[in-house]
Amino acid sequence: MCGIVAQHGKVDPEEAERMLSRLAHRGPDDRGTARVGDAWLGHRRLSIVDVRGGKQPLRTARGELSLIGNGEVYNHEELRAGLPDDVFSTGSDNEVALHLVAEHGPDSLKDLLGMYAFVLAGRGGSFVAARDPVGIKPLYWAHRYGRTVFASELGAYDEDWLADVEAFPPGHYWTPQGGLERFRAAVPEKDEALDRFDGPSEPGAFIPDGMLALVRERLIQTVERQMMGDVPVGVFLSGGLDSSLVAAIAARWYAERGEKLQTFAVGLQGSSDLLAARAVAGHLGTNHHEKIYTAEEALGLVPEVVRCIESFDPSLVRSAVPNYLLARFAAEHVKVVLTGEGADEIFAGYEYLTGFATEGDLHDELVRTVEGLHNLNLQRCDRVTMAHGLEARVPFLELDMIELGLSLPAGWKLSGPGQPEKRLLRQAFDGWLPDDLLWRKKEQFGDGSGASSVLREKMAQTVSQAEFEDEHERVEPPLRTREEAAYYRIFREHLGPVRPGRVIGRFATA
Repeated sequence: MCGIVAQHGKVDPEEAERMLSRLAHRGPDDRGTARVGDAWLGHRRLSIVDVRGGKQPLRTARGELSLIGNGEVYNHEELRAGLPDDVFSTGSDNEVALHLVAEHGPDSLKDLLGMYAFVLAGRGGSFVAARDPVGIKPLYWAHRYGRTVFASELGAYDEDWLADVEAFPPGHYWTPQGGLERFRAAVPEKDEALDRFDGPSEPGAFIPDGMLALVRERLIQTVERQMMGDVPVGVFLSGGLDSSLVAAIAARWYAERGEKLQTFAVGLQGSSDLLAARAVAGHLGTNHHEKIYTAEEALGLVPEVVRCIESFDPSLVRSAVPNYLLARFAAEHVKVVLTGEGADEIFAGYEYLTGFATEGDLHDELVRTVEGLHNLNLQRCDRVTMAHGLEARVPFLELDMIELGLSLPAGWKLSGPGQPEKRLLRQAFDGWLPDDLLWRKKEQFGDGSGASSVLREKMAQTVSQAEFEDEHERVEPPLRTREEAAYYRIFREHLGPVRPGRVIGRFATA
C-alpha cells in the first residue's frame, strides 16, 4: 500500500516533491519519482511484495509508459496469464494494470479485482488516472492554471490548492483528451449463479442450502485471495459477526500451512468488543493481541484522529478513535490486516434498516450505502491504517462478493421480530463459530469498544450552545450537534479552505 502524487500539464516538481513528502506515512519504506512527458509521477511505498519486486514507478520494457499505484490487484495472476510473458519485468500485482492499459487501453481496468488508485503517463503524452469501482483506495484531484494535480490525501496539497480539491469518482478513469469515463460500477449486474434459485424471499422464508453454500464459498474464496503477499496478514477482530467470520476463514488458511493467524482487538476495560474478541480468538486458536485504552487516552487522540481521517462526521470520528488505536497497535506486529468492512452494507446489518418493509426499498438503500462507502467508512479505514504504515484489506467489498451479495433476494435480509440482522450470513457459516458468538447482536465498533459514550458527551461540552448557534451554518448542510461542531473546528483548522461537500460524506444522523 502506498501514497501517490501526480501532475499533468504545467509541471511544478518542487511543489510535487512537497506533496509527496507529506505522504511519507503511507509509504515509509521507499520512494520513487519520474518526469514522463507532460507529467510528474511520485510514489511512497509500503513494502509488502518485496520478493516479487515492487519499486515504482513501474515501466514497460522500452519505457514508453510508466505507472504509479496505491493498492492491490487480487486476480493479477489470472490476468497475467492472458498477457505476453515477455512484457513483465517484476512479479508485482500492480504491473498487470500497467500492461493491461498498454495493450488494451484504460477500459480494460474493468477486469481488475482489487482496490487501487493508478496514474499512468507515457512519453508520447498519454495520461490516465483511475480509481477502483468501490473507492476503497483514495484519490483526489484539482485543476488549475493548465495543471491537474492528484494525491492520495487532502493533506498532501499546498494550502492554496485546497479550495479546488475534489474526490476523484470511483470506477472512473480520466484522460486529458476524453475527460472522465466510467469503466465499472460499484454494484455490478446480477450474479448469474443465482439464476438457478427460485422461490419466496419474504422475511423468514426458507433459504436453500445451495444458496447458503454459494455465499459461504464466495466469501472463503475472497478472503483467501486477499491473503497474498510476502508478509504476514492479520485480522482486526472486534468480536462481531463480520470480523469473526473473516478471522475464521483466515485462521483455517494459516492452519493448513502449519501457522497461526494473528488477531488484534482494543477497547475500554470490560468493553463488550474486547470480551467477545477474546472469546472468538480462543475458539479459533489465534495468536491474539489486545490493548486496553482509557477514556482520557481516547479523548486526547481526537484532534489527531480528525486530522488523520480528514472528516468531521461524528459517527465516523467515534469509530475512528478506537480504529486508530487498533491500527497503531497492530502495526507493531504486521503490515497487512483484513477487516469486516462492507458486510453491513451488503447483508443489511444496520439497525436503521429494520425500518424498511419492502424488498425494493431495502435493496435500493443497500445499493446507496455501498456506493457511498468511499467517503465514509472506507475513508476512515484507509486513513487510520495508513497513518501507521499498515495496509487494510476488505474482502466483503471485492467486486464479485458485492455482485453476489446484492443479487440475493432482499427479503432474506429483512429483519424484525424473530429475524435477526444478517440471518443469511449467519446461517451460511453455521458451525464455524459457537452459537453465542455467531448470533451475537451487532454493535457499532465505537459502541462496542466503549468510545462512543466517552466522546459524545465530552466533545459536546467543548462547544457552548451560543457558539453552536453562531457556527452551525458555516457548512452545507449545517452542522447538526455541538459534538459535530467540535470536530469541525479541528477539521477547519487543518484543512481550512477545503469545501467539505466536494471531498467527504456525512451520515444521515449525527
